[in-house]
Amino acid sequence: MGLTPRTNRPVAIIGGGVLGRRIGTAFVAAGYNVHIRDPSQEALQECAEFIDSHKEQFSLMPRISKERGSPAGAAGTSETKTEVTKVGQDANVPFGKYSPFSDIGLAVDNAWLIIEAVPERLDLKTEVLAELDAKAPDDCIIGSNSSSFKSSLLVGKVSAQRRKRTLSVHFCMPPTIRTVELMTCGETESEILLYLKDILGECGLMPVIARRESTGFIFNRLWAAIKREIMQILCDGVSDPSEIDMLWEHMFKNGPLPCQLMDQIGLDTVAFIEDNYVQERGLPTEKTVDWLRKEYINQGRFGKKGDKGGLYPPLEKSTPTRLHSAKDIYLLDVGLGSNSKGITQVHSNGKVLRLDLATQNLTPIVGNQNLPDGIDISPSKQRIFWTNMGHSTATRDGSVWTAKMDGSGISCLIPSGEVHTPKQISAIDSRQQLYFCDREGMGVHRCNYDGSDHTCLVQRCVEPGMSLMDQMTLWCVGIAVDEDRGLMYWTQKGPSKGGRGRIFVAGLDIPAGETAENRSDIKLLFDNLPEPIDIEIDPSTQTLYWTDRGEHPTGCYAGEAFS
Repeated sequence: MGLTPRTNRPVAIIGGGVLGRRIGTAFVAAGYNVHIRDPSQEALQECAEFIDSHKEQFSLMPRISKERGSPAGAAGTSETKTEVTKVGQDANVPFGKYSPFSDIGLAVDNAWLIIEAVPERLDLKTEVLAELDAKAPDDCIIGSNSSSFKSSLLVGKVSAQRRKRTLSVHFCMPPTIRTVELMTCGETESEILLYLKDILGECGLMPVIARRESTGFIFNRLWAAIKREIMQILCDGVSDPSEIDMLWEHMFKNGPLPCQLMDQIGLDTVAFIEDNYVQERGLPTEKTVDWLRKEYINQGRFGKKGDKGGLYPPLEKSTPTRLHSAKDIYLLDVGLGSNSKGITQVHSNGKVLRLDLATQNLTPIVGNQNLPDGIDISPSKQRIFWTNMGHSTATRDGSVWTAKMDGSGISCLIPSGEVHTPKQISAIDSRQQLYFCDREGMGVHRCNYDGSDHTCLVQRCVEPGMSLMDQMTLWCVGIAVDEDRGLMYWTQKGPSKGGRGRIFVAGLDIPAGETAENRSDIKLLFDNLPEPIDIEIDPSTQTLYWTDRGEHPTGCYAGEAFS
């Protein structure tokens, strides 16, 4: 039987300090039961308080599911690969439990994974690993969270058999910094490294595996070089800390990443620049410019300026646009708070942006939009769809647009003149259809991915003598589609903070012989809501979620109900 995440056996964290409690919280948030061992009762109490107050936050870390096999002992006995279900709150898995221990033996009893996070002293860590080897189950994996010692230096008293299941597992500071570096002790089975990489990814962390043993791991070596150069800059009186931090933030938050930047500059230019430092400071060249020239420049691999690539491989002419992944979030900036050259441009200052969760880079990919409001994507078509409300709610100048995932190939699907104020939009891949609400148009609409077959599915009608406040109860804003059951749910928000908002449901198609104005299958689900706007559905649990911006204390919240 293939392995699923080992929630039936505990993860033991040895050391309840600042990092140990964070490691424990990451596993608890992902549905694992955790034993935390620390000799200090005060530290154990602080661990409990930290986990209770932070597990919700940790559960929001993006999770990655992998298809993987199972290492012998830790994974069961089958070689068959199995698709592992996401764990954590986003997959309706409850939080794991945690238990404090002062005794190591009790803490590691029946554990499948142990993470040592005791103070950074070689003698202490060596003794702790030896004790864990003696007291842990035979199939247990032992990881050291040491930030500077190779795990091969720590396993001198660990049995030869256990060393195959011992490695470095260096966490940073989740949830803010989610990276984890895995590294062999020199004898670690490769399957263990790959297995833990998958497990940690499913916990919302960002694991990488070092190709070989190294003092300081990967990022620590980068950081060590940066620290040394910063200290030299400060010592030479060239700059001050605030300027250094400003330059760093601007370059690597808004600009290319370091290896991308070297390819962009050109590796030959990078080498020439480095030659100046070498000559002035008498620096060694074997593992820097000599290596760069031998492995890249002398082979014609200069970076983006050539067709052979550089640190990154060359882009094929047929390479598709950047694929959407679980690490990307697409969002909108309506533009009203942005700088503009004049008041007339305020309503065309909106943007479509992409947030890379791995790098935290926020990149505008489409600009000059007319009050964008709703956005969705099609994974199969690798396209973005969004609505623009338009300049005036009194005219039919709203529109619906699409573009490739990188912002190219922009096309207008529903032009101005066909809808008033399109709001939330839902892309349904199985049908290749878009569903969206038109607020002042008081309707629910549908069209194909190419804009064809534009149909009004629900049309609310103003009755004679109806006041503006009453008309607002007909404004359709949020839309959610349950494609499996053939149903759509939408909100009618009502007047601002008026407590007259409603949520309705109807079929995806107008009943035969009926119209958008008189269809008989519309049902009222919820009434007297403060001011419901956007809505989503989880089809697997038949649960509706919506946002409500009405008056406190009943408004300005996210609602939930079973459909």
